[in-house]
Amino acid sequence: MTEALIEPVVFNPYDYHFHEDPYPTYARLRNEAPIYHNDDVGFWALSRYSDVLSAFKDNKRLSSANGVSLDPAAYGPHAHYVMSFLAMDDPRHMRLRQLVSRGFTPRRVAELDSRILELTTAHLTPALATGEFDWISEVAGKLPMDVISELMGVPEPDRAELRRKADLVVHREDGVLDVPPAAVEASISLMNYYKDMIAERRRSPTGDLTSALLDAEIDGDKLSDAEILGFMFLMVVAGNETTTKLLGNALYWGSHNRNEIAAVLRDPDLSAEWVDETLRYDTSSQIVARTTTVDLEYYGTTVPAGEKMLLLIGSANRDPDVFDDADAFRLGRNSANKLASFGAGVHFCLGAHLARLEAKIALAEFARHVRDYEVDEAGIERVHSTNVRGFAALPVKVQVR
Repeated sequence: MTEALIEPVVFNPYDYHFHEDPYPTYARLRNEAPIYHNDDVGFWALSRYSDVLSAFKDNKRLSSANGVSLDPAAYGPHAHYVMSFLAMDDPRHMRLRQLVSRGFTPRRVAELDSRILELTTAHLTPALATGEFDWISEVAGKLPMDVISELMGVPEPDRAELRRKADLVVHREDGVLDVPPAAVEASISLMNYYKDMIAERRRSPTGDLTSALLDAEIDGDKLSDAEILGFMFLMVVAGNETTTKLLGNALYWGSHNRNEIAAVLRDPDLSAEWVDETLRYDTSSQIVARTTTVDLEYYGTTVPAGEKMLLLIGSANRDPDVFDDADAFRLGRNSANKLASFGAGVHFCLGAHLARLEAKIALAEFARHVRDYEVDEAGIERVHSTNVRGFAALPVKVQVR
């Protein structure tokens, strides 16, 4: 046996080496430490699919009221200011989610279909014309934020700067174990921008989501400006970044699994399968936090009340007890209803349909215009985050049809 197999598994979500490939660590956690404790950083972690899904549904004993981030500055009773109902328990969570849903309706999302295609074409066409381009900076990093800005009513000239600030919010430098100053400054700047936008919509309503949220009402109960602001910021962080990373991960793993992706390049209508397998194989949302409200027992170990518990989504999606040949990237699994990627229970991701729609349209358009492509491995840059997994740069070379 090698020394690595003898030594106890070590899991630190801030470790850059872990970011390069977390899946061997996840496998060891599932096998050797299904309830893991890191006393230095201060958390517990669940890695098996059954435990992660049960934890998502156990919203009373595993609270969201302190937020979903491991970062100390983003964790605590103040978390709802920037993470909206994601950082609340019922009944506060349900009240806010229901009100938000009055504006952020499935119909409003469905109506974006043609506009998402237009935005995709606007970014993809000039990029493809060059033959070589950075998929993140030219397409994947622009589209999700533009879709959210379109929803909210952000003017087009402001969108590039908002995208830049949104990137700063999630990135972590090596060795930094909290929210860095650049991320704090970017967050404050984004908050101020959206605060001004809400005030403007109060004066002059439009047909966008911001105005719809101001109008949302249930039995006389309406959203406050602070509640709308929190939801808008949540859309930027959770909706924008995770979809950007989903699109990057899809292209990266497609290039490493040509036999699988060849079917989509022949038939772009299969792009939904590409999306689903990327969500399973290398999901952009890897880790979320909860707080124990009572003592909990796992595998003979007691986790005390008041502890930070991490739910390892990326590990759950690779659990071989649930997914056959789990470490293989394979389209056509029909596993969408098993994915842990969007959570489960009362906190199931409200934006799941929008994320899938954006990714499906973007990848279908890519496949419709590209005969083959390859990733320039030397130019890859990862985003380093405790929650999100993906790329800051992903240069590709394409053969257009």
